[in-house]
Amino acid sequence: MKVLVINAGSSSLKFQLIETDTEAVLAKGVCERIGIDGSTLKASAKSSVKIDSPMPTHREAIKLVLDMLVDPVNGVISSMSEIAAVGHRVLHSAEDFSDSTLITPETLKIIESNVDLGPLHMPPNIIGIKACREVMPDVPMVAVFDTTFHSTMPDYAYMYAIDYDDYKKYKVRKYGFHGTSHAYVSGRASALCGTEKLKTVVCHLGNGASVSAVKDGKCVDTSMGLTPLEGLVMGTRCGDIDPAVIEYLMAKKGYDVHQMTDYLNKKCGVLGVSGVSSDFRDLEAAFESGNARAKLAVDMFAYRVKKYVGSYAAAMGGLDCLVFTGGIGEHTVCVREAVCRDMEFLGIVLDEKKNAAPPRDTEIEIGAKKSKVRIFIIPTNEELYIARETLKHKDD
Repeated sequence: MKVLVINAGSSSLKFQLIETDTEAVLAKGVCERIGIDGSTLKASAKSSVKIDSPMPTHREAIKLVLDMLVDPVNGVISSMSEIAAVGHRVLHSAEDFSDSTLITPETLKIIESNVDLGPLHMPPNIIGIKACREVMPDVPMVAVFDTTFHSTMPDYAYMYAIDYDDYKKYKVRKYGFHGTSHAYVSGRASALCGTEKLKTVVCHLGNGASVSAVKDGKCVDTSMGLTPLEGLVMGTRCGDIDPAVIEYLMAKKGYDVHQMTDYLNKKCGVLGVSGVSSDFRDLEAAFESGNARAKLAVDMFAYRVKKYVGSYAAAMGGLDCLVFTGGIGEHTVCVREAVCRDMEFLGIVLDEKKNAAPPRDTEIEIGAKKSKVRIFIIPTNEELYIARETLKHKDD
């Protein structure tokens, strides 16, 4: 059975066609510059494909993707009827959904009502859904949310200490994000350990970064909050910060609320601290050349991750498994080493040789033999998770 996975952005549309029987990726690619001059489809199917074509809206982008998939030369299916379902990545579930859901007129209205909780991502997510429904009206479609894996958090973990009436009225609470990655990776950790009865900390470390505490397969806490701004120091996001800093800087810099939000999301993090880059490859090269601010940025990032690992071990009453994933988690040796350094008291002991040169894109255990906590690098696969969820819910 073939499932088309769609991740729609404001001017882009990423896709994968997955054969769920074998979980093989038959085709994948991205439509870029939707609604802008110079729009292009870049894909990998039977061969590499690049198509320059006007895409005024996401509808034209979807149509172009489907035409490519059935193309006699480059296509991988004979007709659109082979696509059994479409899985849409959707940012926010609010408190309305605790699982992936079949998209119906009713559920779509609920999804639309939560745009305020994700004003940057939710509108293009919804546009992608509507465009697909126009082009493929008879194909079941499923919304797979970034937030629902974290819906199992207890109230004392997701609540903020604000007026309770404001929580109820405005839906202000911790929701968490990267849920498709945390769900996939924690599931793989359970499989590798041979049991779901685990206390696992998942470190999804990329330009956007988050940590989750997963106990017996269920999330009990996570670092991101109402928005992806809370939690770790990230590529360009500040992470946890004293709220009074915001008002103070607004006054000093003469910013309005929109300028300040842009500043906190796009000009802070390791980019703001280092003054070099948000890319850890650039930061590593800079601090190895003696750049003190680049070293400070990396140290701050790793220190914040380490603090979350320790706090989540405390929250779960112990730790059985520590997992690194995401671009930084999988590929940045010094970050994994810094997070695990001096953590023997928790049972975390890294195998330095395995950590220094792990094979790329491979699940590998990097804990020392004496480590009481199992330590893994597990490449994430959010598209596969979305495909699995789509298959599970397409007949709901």
